Amino acid sequence: MKIYNKEELNDYQLSLTFDDVSLVPAQISEIRSRMEANTKTKFLERELGLPVLSSPMDSVTGIKMAVELSKFGCLGIVNRFGSSLEELLKSNEDTSYIKAVSVALNTEESLIQQFAERNYIICIDTANASNKAVLNKCEQIKSKHDVKIIVGNIAQGSILKDLVNAGADAVRIGIGGGSVCTTSIQTGIGIGQVSSLLDVYFKREEQKLNIELIADGGIKSPGDIAKAIALGADVVMLGRMLAGTKETPGEVIKYNDQLWKKYRGSASFGVKMKNEFIEGEETMIPYRGTVKNVIDAISDGLRSSMSYMNCFTLDDLRQINSFAVLSNSSYLERLPKK
Repeated sequence: MKIYNKEELNDYQLSLTFDDVSLVPAQISEIRSRMEANTKTKFLERELGLPVLSSPMDSVTGIKMAVELSKFGCLGIVNRFGSSLEELLKSNEDTSYIKAVSVALNTEESLIQQFAERNYIICIDTANASNKAVLNKCEQIKSKHDVKIIVGNIAQGSILKDLVNAGADAVRIGIGGGSVCTTSIQTGIGIGQVSSLLDVYFKREEQKLNIELIADGGIKSPGDIAKAIALGADVVMLGRMLAGTKETPGEVIKYNDQLWKKYRGSASFGVKMKNEFIEGEETMIPYRGTVKNVIDAISDGLRSSMSYMNCFTLDDLRQINSFAVLSNSSYLERLPKK
């Protein structure tokens, strides 16, 4: 079996995603317990206990989710849909935990100014950052306000320098990889998340660019989070993994004696509510209880991965350079059997 490093995976003849690769322990681990592994990191000058951001989807991150995630050392990005942003500014709840919001290309300057005054990270939430309007919006915000800006999404690194020049501080990587995203099907655009991440990572390293990388889409488990960090991501962005929890927006629905919550893509009909081109679907997710349960499972899984890989810190994990490429049968063999 061949052990691949990042450069070789980046040059691999096929587009790869998380199910196609596996971490390979290549040294004796000195970690006796997973609790010795430290998952703290810095992202855009904020201290995080876990390298986890929540997606600014209307069925994932409202005010309650952002507040709760911040308590656990994660970053929740309040969605831009409906009246979420106005509610945030008027909320009677303790919003001091909230650190980030998403905005659209047409979000009013008066709102952005109020977010900047609160020192929020601004996420320009679009499907395609390879667009002049996105670059212009980034430049406009940066020229008026001293804020950190996240842009996205991109599938590879050819425009990374343009984003940096426009003022972007972090970029969301991944087009079409989300579980309720139909962009790749509708447009024929997008590559595997591993290949997307590696291409952007090496462009950043080659050009010595100062921008942080967010692996966004296709992450289904704590193991995928460990892989994303080892492949060069600074943090990951989660949608479906956090969906269906108590803190997500929306009511709990009882159907067939089971509890559910809605989960939908940002370009779904349920969000747009108008008859135009749709690039997202809407589904139901089994109710999962509090988001703390999910975050605890992510923390345990990531720490366990780090203990196997002899990584005391996330910086150690980012230095890992031993991966396997899996056959389909090899991947299926690893799945739990009922």
